[in-house]
Amino acid sequence: MVTTRIRTFSDFAAAVARAAGRPGTFAASLVLIVVWALTGPLFHYSDTWQLIINTGTTIVTFLMVFLIQNTQNRDGAAIQAKLDELIRASAAQNAYIGIEHLTEEELDGLRARCEARAKDVRLSEAADAAEEAANAKAEAAARAATGSRGGLRR
Repeated sequence: MVTTRIRTFSDFAAAVARAAGRPGTFAASLVLIVVWALTGPLFHYSDTWQLIINTGTTIVTFLMVFLIQNTQNRDGAAIQAKLDELIRASAAQNAYIGIEHLTEEELDGLRARCEARAKDVRLSEAADAAEEAANAKAEAAARAATGSRGGLRR
């Protein structure tokens, strides 16, 4: 029973979030605001006239925060599950599975270690590239000095 209600709410939240992000919804909201603004002179720009738009936008904003947050939580959980499966199935370190549950300080430390390893890899790759370039120059100079081309001797 509870699972059915949660699933119903999740489905409802996802549908509302999708609808809220569509151009037609934005256009309808814009039309509503223009109609409200045009009725200002009719109601003499009264406090009630202003209260209508303020109350309406506040209620919609308040409810949308929860619906969109629910959708983002589910999307985030799905992405984490996919990333965890990719890590598990690859040569990556399984220690990274579930790190979204670490504290901010633990994540900062992990991020710093990852950045240091990436920097080491980049430096190693740069050194390898420099060595390859130097070797290629040396080979070209040796070929030029011996008068051979492309490794073929005359």
